[in-house]
Amino acid sequence: MTDEDKTIDTEPEIDTDPGDEFVFEDNTEVTGADYKVKTDKLKARIKELEKKNAELLDGWQRDKADFINARKRDEEQKLEFMKFSKSDIISELLSVLDSFESAFKNKEAWEKADKNWRMGVEYIHTQLMNIMTQNGLTVLNPLGEKFNHTRDEAVETVKVDDKESDDKILEVVRVGYELHGKELRAPKVRVGHFEQS
Repeated sequence: MTDEDKTIDTEPEIDTDPGDEFVFEDNTEVTGADYKVKTDKLKARIKELEKKNAELLDGWQRDKADFINARKRDEEQKLEFMKFSKSDIISELLSVLDSFESAFKNKEAWEKADKNWRMGVEYIHTQLMNIMTQNGLTVLNPLGEKFNHTRDEAVETVKVDDKESDDKILEVVRVGYELHGKELRAPKVRVGHFEQS
């Protein structure tokens, strides 16, 4: 093998840390002032690298926390979307519930119907209400409560003789509904109104 072949086979040494200015040599004759200068440079470089490492670690930890928070927000938004994704179909079924309520309110006609048939219809109503309740529907029936102008819809005020019935709901004309705490439909009510003579 010639000298020319040897130079072809050996690869040049690659500096894996181009930012490193220090070359460690086996210099056993480092004395006094030279030793102090080299150790001071090494200590300064160590502090610089520790600071850079701390900055990178801090940035990584912040990015990780941001990612975790973003994931939590996405999950919360997904759950919120799932809660209200059924609101359209539930709103459409409210008219079916109204029909049941109308049938039950007409006591005279209801009592004339066959007892077994009535029990079947009541069972179907109960099944439907259970399904709606399991999906987050709540009935708003504020009979006897104070009128809440942010929730209730007054269809009529009725003159009352006693002051305690003033601004109280005397009759619920049509119940209201909430879905997971959000109002779908306001209850229609008749409200008492007291006037002093």
